[in-house]
Amino acid sequence: MIKTNYSKEIILIAAVSENHVLGRDNKLIWHISEDLKRFKKLTNGHSIIMGRKTYESMPAALPGRRNIILTRNKKYIAEDAFIAHSIHEALKLSNDDPCPYVIGGGEIYSLFLPIADKIELTRVHKIFEGDAFFPEIDMTKWILHSSETNNSSTDQPYDYSFLTYTKIK
Repeated sequence: MIKTNYSKEIILIAAVSENHVLGRDNKLIWHISEDLKRFKKLTNGHSIIMGRKTYESMPAALPGRRNIILTRNKKYIAEDAFIAHSIHEALKLSNDDPCPYVIGGGEIYSLFLPIADKIELTRVHKIFEGDAFFPEIDMTKWILHSSETNNSSTDQPYDYSFLTYTKIK
């Protein structure tokens, strides 16, 4: 898919292991409070686009954001969220938000990766078993714009890095 007529800066945001695992059994595998704070800070006030499974894994729609669920199920209904059945419809539902965030899961990231402009990635420096994966980042199309490494601590057992990739224009 080639990006056409999208005036928005589409941003993928995810936390992934060294082997690209996002989660297992529709749950996150790790809890990194600084990652969750960063996610909230970056996405607050924006549209967030997610798949049905990601939405159903949360206790409720995320406050302070326009929650948009992308699903093939034409009869799907969710409280406090908007339903889309295509990438175009999801972006249209993001209204005048100049930079909607795509928050998962694996299939949704794969759909949006070709038209994304930026990736905000938390890389957890450990190998995990999982069943949901972030797509491979083609480093001929993306450049690492910034990186911040964080070491493990008593309340956080994993080293992790905040990475920002921008698409090569």
